[in-house]
Amino acid sequence: MLNVRKRPARLVAAAVFAGMVVSPGVANAAPDAAAVGRVIAWGGNTNGELNVPAEAQSGVIAISAGNGYGLALTSGGKVLGWGANDRGQATVPAAAQSGIVAISAGSTHSLAVTSAGKVVAWGDNSSGQSTVPASAQSGIVAVAAGETHSVALTSTGEVLAWGSNEYGESTVPSEARSGVAGIAANMASTVVRTAAGNVLSWGFLAQGDVPPGLADVIDIDAEFVHAVALRRDGTITAWGDSSGPPPGTVDGALDVAAGYSNNLALMPGGRVLAWGGDPAEQLPAEVSSGVTAIDGGRWPFSLALK
Repeated sequence: MLNVRKRPARLVAAAVFAGMVVSPGVANAAPDAAAVGRVIAWGGNTNGELNVPAEAQSGVIAISAGNGYGLALTSGGKVLGWGANDRGQATVPAAAQSGIVAISAGSTHSLAVTSAGKVVAWGDNSSGQSTVPASAQSGIVAVAAGETHSVALTSTGEVLAWGSNEYGESTVPSEARSGVAGIAANMASTVVRTAAGNVLSWGFLAQGDVPPGLADVIDIDAEFVHAVALRRDGTITAWGDSSGPPPGTVDGALDVAAGYSNNLALMPGGRVLAWGGDPAEQLPAEVSSGVTAIDGGRWPFSLALK
């Protein structure tokens, strides 16, 4: 049943926006250690998702916004969680208290990757999304938590998926068994970026929903039922719900992120640009400069690292 979330980071009528560029990278992989800062949260606070804990006020290197809750990764490899916790999704287990290199917050379950390449999962397991298969016990470099399914990327570029498969979101096609460089998972879809810059999508948002001609992609994100892709030529393509264009002319973006009903872009100088979504989700002054990472969650709310 389609009723909740996540990532699609980061999808029906296509919109193409000019002038946005970002460095290529693997979604949710270990971040640049130089980007250490504090977590900033804004938007709705129904579940305490804006109540960033004191421990996340410094020394954070990665963030992930889930369905009414947030995760942060410290420079010491510890995962922090806050906000909605009805399924234990924000209660970080001992296995994720140290040695973690990547994180992903889903709807009601969370994923992390250890320095040994093993996936750690906690929270809701109603569809088996937190039952990590043997194939994800080593060699993993990135994870993406959906609503009731989980996705992982191996060091060899193979996509793994488990949990709910109601829309085929966990049935990985042969094209995604190698050569993949980035992953995202939303409510009931899996969207990936290949090393060649192409986008593959399966589940509720099928391959046929991906805009024709989309290529040379260097970053992707997805959330709820939409996704965004950043191309090397400086354009952003979005498809699905909440895929409207950014206001005015956008040029030189460094990153993009998809939220529940909005999208975010990280601009030069660390300025955050947002479009779509609830008017109540206004950007705080703190994100006008110096931001190093962004992510969009649900209810809706967003996170930034500064």
